[in-house]
Amino acid sequence: MDIHGENSFKTKTYSIAAFNIEKLPLQLKDSPRDQLFKIKGIGESVGRKVIEMLDTGTLEVLGDYISKTPPGVIEMLNIKGIGPKKINTIWKEMGIESIGELLYACNENRLTLFKGFGGKTQQNVQEAIEFYLLHQGNFLYAQLDEIFPQVDSYLKKIFSPGNVKVTGAYRRQELTIEELEFVVMEKNDTIKPKFQTAQPPELLEENKDNLLYKLKNGLKLRLYSGKGDITEREFMTTGNKEFTTAFQKTFPKITYKGVDDSTVFTQAKIQYIPPCLRESAGIIELAKKKRIPQLIQAEDIRSIIHSHSNWSDGAHTIEEMATECIRRKLEYLVISDHSKTAVYANGLTEERIREQHKYVDDLNKRLAPFKIFKSIESDILNDGSLDYPVSVLKTFDLVIASVHSNLKMHEDKATARLIKAIENPYTTILGHMTGRLLLARNGYPLDFKKVIDACAANQVVIELNANPRRLDIDWKWLAYALEKGNLISINPDAHYLEGYDDVKYGVLAAQKGGLTKENNLSSYTIKQFEEFLSKRKKIKKL
Repeated sequence: MDIHGENSFKTKTYSIAAFNIEKLPLQLKDSPRDQLFKIKGIGESVGRKVIEMLDTGTLEVLGDYISKTPPGVIEMLNIKGIGPKKINTIWKEMGIESIGELLYACNENRLTLFKGFGGKTQQNVQEAIEFYLLHQGNFLYAQLDEIFPQVDSYLKKIFSPGNVKVTGAYRRQELTIEELEFVVMEKNDTIKPKFQTAQPPELLEENKDNLLYKLKNGLKLRLYSGKGDITEREFMTTGNKEFTTAFQKTFPKITYKGVDDSTVFTQAKIQYIPPCLRESAGIIELAKKKRIPQLIQAEDIRSIIHSHSNWSDGAHTIEEMATECIRRKLEYLVISDHSKTAVYANGLTEERIREQHKYVDDLNKRLAPFKIFKSIESDILNDGSLDYPVSVLKTFDLVIASVHSNLKMHEDKATARLIKAIENPYTTILGHMTGRLLLARNGYPLDFKKVIDACAANQVVIELNANPRRLDIDWKWLAYALEKGNLISINPDAHYLEGYDDVKYGVLAAQKGGLTKENNLSSYTIKQFEEFLSKRKKIKKL
C-alpha cells in the first residue's frame, strides 16, 4: 500500500494490527474466531481479512496490489536502504520499474534530482544494488573485469602460471557472463585439495573433465581439468560449440600443439581468428580468405561523443569534462545534455540552451586547440518527432536522437517511430537503438534491418553505447550495419569523468562485431570530424 502511495491512515491500520498480532502469546489459528475482534488493533475490517487468510491461505486485497505492481518494483524491497515510500517515488515519479533501471539511474546521477534522495543516499542505493545483483549469479563483463585479476592471480599462485589459462565466455568478451572459466592442467582430485581459501568455495558440480565452484561473492568458477596439451584444452573451450565443431570438421588433422592456440591457425594455414570472433562457423571462411580486418582498439578512440554535464543530470561541469579529455590526450568533446522533455533529468529549455552555447564558446577560446562541440541528446517523442523545433535544432553542431520513454510499443509502431526520427534532417546519431539494459530490461522490439537501412539511407550514424549496462546496438547487428555502409560511433554516454573509462567496454563489444577504426566516428581526428559535420550541413541544405 505504501508503494502505491495509499492514504497513510489506511496503511497504519494494517501496521498496528500486525504489530499487535506478533505480540500475542497464542497463534491466531488456535484462537476462537469470535475472540479475534477483541484483540487490540484488530477491528471489523482487519478481522475479516485475518479470517480470510486463516481459511484460504491468501489475501485478496494483497493479490490485487501485487497484480497492479511490476515485479521489478516489488523486487526493490530486497534492496537495503530503500523502503516502500522511497520505492513509490522511484516508480511513480522517476518512472523506474526494475532494479537494473534504478542502478542505471544512479549511474546517471539522476536520483539526486528528486526530494529525499541526496548524493549520499544515491551512493548507498547504488552500492546496495550492486551487492544484491552480484549474488544473483549473472555478471556484466565489466563486473568480472574487476574481479578477474584477483582470481587469475590466485589460480596461478597455487597451480603455477604455466598450468592456468583463461577461457570460455570471458575470453570471448561476451557482454554478460554466468561463469568465469579457466583451464587448469591438473586432475580433479589434485585440484580440489589445492583450491581452498579462508572462505572455502562451494563445489556445485564435479564432472569427468571439469569442476564448477561457487565463490562467496556469487561468482561461478569452472575449472577445466586434465592432463595433456594445454593448448588443445584452451582452444576447445574458448570458442562456442558452433565454431569449434565447424573448425574440427574443416581441419580434422590439426594436432593443437604449441605455446598458445595461435599455433592452431598457423597449422591450418588460415588467418588468426581472435577469441572474440570465435562465435560462428562463418568466421572460418573469412579467415581462409584472409578477410578478417584489423579490429578497433581502445587507443583508436580520439574523442568523447555523447556526454552529460551538470547542466542536466551529469555530475561535472563542461570545463571539468573537457579538462579530463585533454588529460587523456583526446582531441575533442561532444557535450550532449538531455532535452526539455526529460524533465526527470533536468533537460534543457531553449533559454538554457542559448546560455550553454555562450558558455561553450567561451570555453573553446580558453581551451584551444581542444574543442567542445555543441550537441543535445534529443528525446524521440511518441510520434517520432524530436524535442525541439528546427530553429533550435539547427543551432547544434550535431544532434543525438534517443528514446527514453514509452518503451513498450508494438514492433511496427516502435520501428516507425525510430525511422521518422532518423529521417529528420537534423538527426546526426541514433542513440542506444533499443533502450535495453543488460540483465535488467529488454530492448523494445524493432525491425532491425529496417532501422539500419533507414540510417544508411539518411546517413545517420548508429551509436554503440559503451555503458556496460547498455552496449547498444548489439554487436550481432554490426556486420549488417557495416555491410549497408553505416558509420558506427562508440560513445560512453558519460555522466561522470569516470564514465570515460567505459569506452573500453564499447570497444570490446565492437570487436565482436568486426568493427574497425575507419568505420567508427569517435576515432576521427578533429579535422575529419569537422569535415564530417560540414558534409552533414550541406546535406541538410539540399
